[in-house]
Amino acid sequence: MSGLPGRVLVTGAAGAIGTSLRGTLLRKIVQVRLSDIRPVGQAAEHEEFVQADLTDLDQVRAAVRGMDAVVHLGGVADETNFAALKGANLEGVYNVFEACRLEGVPRVVNTSSNRITGFHPAGRTLDGLEAVRPDGLYGAAKAFGEAVASMYADRFGLDVVSVRIGSFEEQPSEPRHLHTWLSPSDASRLYEACLAAPAGIGHVTIYGVSRNTRSWWSQSPAASALGYRPEDDAEEFADRLQPYTEPYQGGQYTQYEYGGWAARPDADRIP
Repeated sequence: MSGLPGRVLVTGAAGAIGTSLRGTLLRKIVQVRLSDIRPVGQAAEHEEFVQADLTDLDQVRAAVRGMDAVVHLGGVADETNFAALKGANLEGVYNVFEACRLEGVPRVVNTSSNRITGFHPAGRTLDGLEAVRPDGLYGAAKAFGEAVASMYADRFGLDVVSVRIGSFEEQPSEPRHLHTWLSPSDASRLYEACLAAPAGIGHVTIYGVSRNTRSWWSQSPAASALGYRPEDDAEEFADRLQPYTEPYQGGQYTQYEYGGWAARPDADRIP
């Protein structure tokens, strides 16, 4: 593992993961630039805030300028209709990578999602090398982001880690979390490993998950080489939760109506 970069931009810094990392990992970074379309609260001495709309390439270029790495967290965070997703989650991820190319920023930690493989069976162990089977438009948009990340690594030489985030929660609160939980402490360890990995890694996909006894996800050899060593285990909370019984890893996210955009065609017909 190499050292941490001195100057790091965090997009979507007002969200749950960004807010958590400000209290842990980002305290180790010399200069942190926080970016979002909404306020992020009081900036610490080593932080600055740059408001940027991910759909505006010029604004994104200004945000990434002078940085050594970008932690890309920004975007719509759950399933919704295509019109709501296409700006930040499609155009936005392209703008981040294009801005990094134009401004000479060599590393991106691209926040993807476990929802990219939600239609894999619940009993199958995944390592990031399997085919994507997104459980909705949100997951499909994340698959697009990973494809863009791979292309920018291969064609332009960026180092990119795409992190398929699990269920980021203070504690597991539903059966699925026994398999998917990512604790705040492990999130800090995860993003630190991604930022500190040596140059020349290309594009690597890693599952962002704690050391859960029942985890559905392992890491490929390339992902393991990044040095992420989770410590927390959802099993500590297993006595509070029922077993998971859904057929797919995505659970409720695989349901026909989830997200509200895909009502059944005959739903408004009168019997």
